[in-house]
Amino acid sequence: MASQNIYILAIESSCDDTAAAVLHNGKILSNIVATQEVHQQYGGVVPELASRAHQQNIVPVIHQAISRANIVKKDITAIAFTRGPGLMGSLLVGTSFAKSLALGMGIPLLEVNHMQAHILAHFIEEQNFKKPKFPFLALTISGGHTQIVKVKDYFDMEVIGETTDDAVGEAFDKSAKILGLPYPGGPLIDKYAQQGNPTAFKFPKPKMPGLDFSFSGFKTAVLYFIQKQTKNNPNFIEENLKDICASIQYTIINILMDKLKKAVKETGITQIAIAGGVSANNGIRNALFEAEKKYDWKCFIPKFEYTTDNAAMIAIAGHYKYLSKDFADFSITAQARYKF
Repeated sequence: MASQNIYILAIESSCDDTAAAVLHNGKILSNIVATQEVHQQYGGVVPELASRAHQQNIVPVIHQAISRANIVKKDITAIAFTRGPGLMGSLLVGTSFAKSLALGMGIPLLEVNHMQAHILAHFIEEQNFKKPKFPFLALTISGGHTQIVKVKDYFDMEVIGETTDDAVGEAFDKSAKILGLPYPGGPLIDKYAQQGNPTAFKFPKPKMPGLDFSFSGFKTAVLYFIQKQTKNNPNFIEENLKDICASIQYTIINILMDKLKKAVKETGITQIAIAGGVSANNGIRNALFEAEKKYDWKCFIPKFEYTTDNAAMIAIAGHYKYLSKDFADFSITAQARYKF
């Protein structure tokens, strides 16, 4: 791999973060993310505002990524970009820019599935970070996705369980909204949960067949519980915030871990990798460390900066596509729903 001199410029624009990264032979030279603050006042991502912000951010972010990597534009071997899944308007900005730049420079174009990239983030060359060996199970958890994936090779992946409605990140954020916490509320629930009693309040776990998930009923249960308690005591949230957050997080983690244990039992695979924005959650990380000791699993957790949406993961996916000469055609279009 190192004998070739491969510089991948990667662009990620699937939701509300504009990101660019430069990867040299599997090692990250720069990883730039411009976060859009505009959505906070709306309590969630507004697609139209997101695509406009991408248009403003994309040139400075790419310029910064190239500059930080200490290379010049002509050093770039190929351009990788997120084709989907994501918000259509946001994806179009990244896709159009990547196509134009690759076409203008006469270099290959590499289309990447955002969800596969989250999993492949584990293969970025990093000191003190071990890489999983094939086959392994990936628990991919984010604001838009909840999946258990059987990973047989870099691009040979099979979704063996997924959410039938809401994603786990949404369950965290909506629960936080019910509690009056600002957006994005998931990290705040995690913060308060560390100081609370996880068994203070009991929330129901959905009865889902197989390895699939459901979080819509859980969100409704949290809403009804808070409504009932605040009717009796208007200060209930204020007085019990840490315990409520700990109990919400405890239930969500149990839902995830129950399915993961079932997946290990069914597949016989004990190598577990975690991926996606929600994998930054301390409670989930701790639950995996405990499971590793208790069940003799081998767990892999990526570096914090590679868990949320970033272009480094797009770059590593692009790198492996480049090695197998899996280049995209210039007629390619963005796909809001993009299964692998």
